[in-house]
Amino acid sequence: MLRAPHLIRSTASSIAARRLSSLAKTMAPSAEAPIHLYTAATPNGFKVSILLEELKALGKLDYDIRALSFQKNEQKEPWYIEINPNGRIPAIVDDNREGFKVFETAAILLYLSQHYDKDFTYWFDPANDANNYSEALQWIFFAHGGVGPMQGQANHFFRYAPEKIPYAINRYIEETKRLYSVLELRLKNRDYLAGDGRGKFSIADINVFPWVRGHGWAGVNDVDQLFPNVDAWLQRIEARPGVYEGLGVPVRGKKLTKEEEEKHAAEARAWILGENK
Repeated sequence: MLRAPHLIRSTASSIAARRLSSLAKTMAPSAEAPIHLYTAATPNGFKVSILLEELKALGKLDYDIRALSFQKNEQKEPWYIEINPNGRIPAIVDDNREGFKVFETAAILLYLSQHYDKDFTYWFDPANDANNYSEALQWIFFAHGGVGPMQGQANHFFRYAPEKIPYAINRYIEETKRLYSVLELRLKNRDYLAGDGRGKFSIADINVFPWVRGHGWAGVNDVDQLFPNVDAWLQRIEARPGVYEGLGVPVRGKKLTKEEEEKHAAEARAWILGENK
């Protein structure tokens, strides 16, 4: 059986980005906070907001939020293309370093770690802890090249494609499950993906957690039965206060009924197909 919290949160977060302009937490960058986050409520957006919230809770940085509206195609506007030439979210601008711009989620996580986590709370010292640093990079690249792209395709064909193509749906759902099986194996007798012993919570986990958390939206069900180690890992991470705060940036989702899920999927389908014309 699919765990309700995972289904609720993954479904809600996947559609929240389409309602950003009317929500109170949406704000323009301020002059006070040195780091400006440009984002939306998607798995990739949550990766960066989670690390920012974790670092903020430790007093290591402050940041503000500029939520982008996909319906308005703000991520394709010229001013944003100057920040992220790829026209995707998230991106950051760091006024502490003369307005330095960073895009691509893994690159942002590594950048924030390098400049704002000097005591290696959420990553590993490349010079003095080289093996754990390498292992963290391996899991980051595994997620960046595998879980995100494959689960993204599962999302598309399961939820958004204009016609149901059984081969494509099955292909990407099964590949997503295969990737989860890799995580399941790694998490046997471990709490986190990288680090000595049972591991420590790090950017290796942050980089893949929001995608796996959204398994229900991609049609991957029964995670608690098929991948119990992954399910325990999800719950362990989601219990962290910083993660909770990060999942509310730029807006916290709500529980959806089946009918609401279908409605929001239809709205997203219309936007996606319109953008690709």
